[in-house]
Amino acid sequence: MAIKGCCSVVKYLVVLVNLLFLVVGLLIVSLAIWMLSDPTFLISMTQNETHYTIGLYIFLAVGGLMLVVAFLGCCGAFKESQWMLTSFFCCLLMVLVAELAAGFWAFQNSTKLDDVVRSAVKDSVQTQYGVIPARTATLDAIQKHYQCCGAEGPNDWQSSAYNNVERPTPSIELGKLPISYNVPETCCSSHISPEECKAARRIEYATTAKPTKIFADGCMEKLVDAIRKNMKTISYVGAAIVCIELLTLILSLLLCCAIRRNEHYKH
Repeated sequence: MAIKGCCSVVKYLVVLVNLLFLVVGLLIVSLAIWMLSDPTFLISMTQNETHYTIGLYIFLAVGGLMLVVAFLGCCGAFKESQWMLTSFFCCLLMVLVAELAAGFWAFQNSTKLDDVVRSAVKDSVQTQYGVIPARTATLDAIQKHYQCCGAEGPNDWQSSAYNNVERPTPSIELGKLPISYNVPETCCSSHISPEECKAARRIEYATTAKPTKIFADGCMEKLVDAIRKNMKTISYVGAAIVCIELLTLILSLLLCCAIRRNEHYKH
């Protein structure tokens, strides 16, 4: 005998919330796959590439677990199956604990993120661009998207590996350096022609004029600002998801109790 009355409302609420979890799980899986294949994501600049990939696979596993949770919740509510709802409760509780732990870790380490991003961008410009293909593609994508050049500005490229110049030291005399240096093509403004870009990319060491055909701003602060904005959005969305999950845990317990009471009356 199917449950009726208020308990049937709880049943369909559990189904509705799990359909939402199904959508969220699909979005997480899709986002993880996109981040694995797209170099424009900011976080790839902040960590070692191996750690970044491992983190994305964990993210992918969380999305997969959300799909399992949604399946158990929907089927358990529709079939009024206590074991399915119990499994759903346990899986959702694990997801919730993992999310809270990840959120606490992110909050504790949020003050370090800015310095990590600045250091990573600076190092990518100085030593990795033109040397490591993955870093080159990532930095090119960032310079295009944020319309920036170098870490703090175009001058960063004069002592970079891209220009085959070692890091400057106090013993290096200015006269021994080349008279000009190049910046990447992605530093050029989008409205100029390829010929103008080729000429603008070559910058004289002694010039003090502000460039007009290449981006004058550095990428470092733009990345930090973008990450701060994204982290706020993620925090609000995460808090909303945690509240929904807590509500769903309570609803699933109520539904289990209703099913058990219904089974007792049948006998």
